[in-house]
Amino acid sequence: MSNLKTQYRTCNICEAMCGLVVTHDDTDVHSIKANPADPLSRGHICPKAIALQDFRTDADRVTTPLKKVNGEFVPISWDEAYEFAVERLTAVQEANGKDGVGVYLGNPNAHKFGNLLNLPGLVKALGTTNRYSSATADQIPHHVASIHMLGHPMLIPVPDVARTDLMLILGGNPVVSNGSMMTAPGFGKRMDEIKARGGRVVVVDPRRTETAERAGEHLFIQPETDAFLLFALIHEIFAQGLEDLGALAAVTDGVAALKEAVQPFTAEKAAEMTGIKGQTIRDLARSFATAKSAVCYARMGASTQSFGSLCQWASNALNIITGNFDSEGGAMFTTPALDYVGMTSRKGKARSYPEKRSRVSNQPLYNGEFPVSVMAEEMETPGAGQIKALVSVAGNPVLTAPNGQRIGRALEQLDFMMSIDLHINDTTRHADLILPATVALEEEVYDMVFHSFAVRNTAAFAGPIFAPPNGNPQEWEVIARLTAKLTGSNRIGPSPTEVLGMMLPQGYHGDVVSVEALLNAPSGSIDLGPLVPNIVERLETQDGRLNLAPEVFLADLERLLAFNPPVCEEFPMVMIGRRQVRSHNSWTQNSARLVKGRNRCTVQLHPQDAARLELAEAQEVLVESAVGTATLPAEITDEIAPGVISIPQGWGQRQGNLSAATKVQTVSINDLTDDSRIDPISGNAAFNGVPVRASAAK
Repeated sequence: MSNLKTQYRTCNICEAMCGLVVTHDDTDVHSIKANPADPLSRGHICPKAIALQDFRTDADRVTTPLKKVNGEFVPISWDEAYEFAVERLTAVQEANGKDGVGVYLGNPNAHKFGNLLNLPGLVKALGTTNRYSSATADQIPHHVASIHMLGHPMLIPVPDVARTDLMLILGGNPVVSNGSMMTAPGFGKRMDEIKARGGRVVVVDPRRTETAERAGEHLFIQPETDAFLLFALIHEIFAQGLEDLGALAAVTDGVAALKEAVQPFTAEKAAEMTGIKGQTIRDLARSFATAKSAVCYARMGASTQSFGSLCQWASNALNIITGNFDSEGGAMFTTPALDYVGMTSRKGKARSYPEKRSRVSNQPLYNGEFPVSVMAEEMETPGAGQIKALVSVAGNPVLTAPNGQRIGRALEQLDFMMSIDLHINDTTRHADLILPATVALEEEVYDMVFHSFAVRNTAAFAGPIFAPPNGNPQEWEVIARLTAKLTGSNRIGPSPTEVLGMMLPQGYHGDVVSVEALLNAPSGSIDLGPLVPNIVERLETQDGRLNLAPEVFLADLERLLAFNPPVCEEFPMVMIGRRQVRSHNSWTQNSARLVKGRNRCTVQLHPQDAARLELAEAQEVLVESAVGTATLPAEITDEIAPGVISIPQGWGQRQGNLSAATKVQTVSINDLTDDSRIDPISGNAAFNGVPVRASAAK
């Protein structure tokens, strides 16, 4: 065993960026363990990290370019694949214009440094405005709030969990996710540390989640009513004279406008809508405003709903008016080694948002992307700008986007589809060409996006351990070569490592962080210290001031006040999603070690609802919505509020060549979600609060 080698690297499956110690030889991984010396993850690891080796050795993995011939995929050479792709994409655009080609980018791209560097070039080479990604099924309300309040989509506030005295969590389950838009590996331990120093963690959620259970303080809330609670908290703080903006008072506009806007949102109104007692809301407001430090963190449940943008605005506003924005223990901002905000700064320049609206249903475009909820209608609806071909990279929207079956039907009608992916899955099976992707252990890893969202400033970089199979190029190179073919260039530009070497000296910590320093770091990561106040000098608004009451949000309050929970006799219950520690979206489900054991794709419902519907534990339940149906086993638990059901996301693989993922037949929650339900400000899909009915399956 003397030929064993050790590499420190970051796990880049999810946002947590856990530090790993990988022991390997030239051909195989021998162990993947947590790195106790990593300054961010501090020895935390989850089961997904161990599965990194499975993605590389997956027998179902696509390892050669595949072309569909007479309905069957056949291997072809790389040269033939590039020529075929360019020929077909060019033909579609010549017949239908540049926007005749659409692009869909899946979740893994955010974790692939090389892809982030090269995908903009591919989109530019295609010249299309029809770009979509998983961001509008997840997080775009955060970016929209930052755009209108702070001037830049990547100025995302992060809870300073290491120093807070009171953390309010709405619709987030960071014990399972290890943070989302908040990179906080080992969050359970961090939460224990808050309580150990005399602090509190209060969780508001329609489920008593793993985070709520560990926090010890949980308030059930009706789905899609989070904004009523947040505005009631703000209302109470103003009513009790507890507002104090602290150091930001001198640069903040809109305090009076916000105070006026929240007048209708009394504790009593919020109690009526949320199910949380009015006195509880008043007490929570006072506790939040008078704590030495406090932070509100509103995540998936608060984002993926009809009022996602209002929730993120209100969360920011609550932190701001209590002096907990850009201050220790509150919502703070990173100073990452590679500063994406600085790289894309337009300080002092006017910006117009939304940048554009979609052709069919007039939905907003932010950050160069249309909402994924409109992708199907843009493929279905004839006329100038109709999508007739699609390029997908590491994406499976048939399973992960709202009303996924509609997307699948639309894909079948395209003139051409090309995918860069690991598998023939529910989306890529529609493709005419599949180009093999690479996996984490075959790639450089520098998490440019999630260092920007981390609860502590650190930096880590590692090179690939193994070469891709069959001498294939890395994924970034596939993208770069396709771009070169489209533009007629004879070069593909520098490697991700070379680009990183040029960019790091320009960042906040250029004097201590370089590629060489990162590779030689004793623990594989460099600790750059806790979060520090910095937003005043980083504001990107045209006037350099913080806008507490943007008109786009004020105008949407009328819609919120008119809201009635969307239940009726036909669909008397509401559906929410849930996340599980051993899965991450759809692409991890073909690891046998992650999916083994009992079927975890269940429908959770309260004992009262089970009794009313005459359902027993593990009995098959038919769930129906306005757009589809699904049948799955019942999980009866008082962890879910009455009248609410919960189905986990990431399941439902139907393709027989994904042997582990299809060993037990599961369902996709997105056979039930409705693509007409969105947050109109951001265009984000409203996965939570979908009206449904449940009954015993026949």
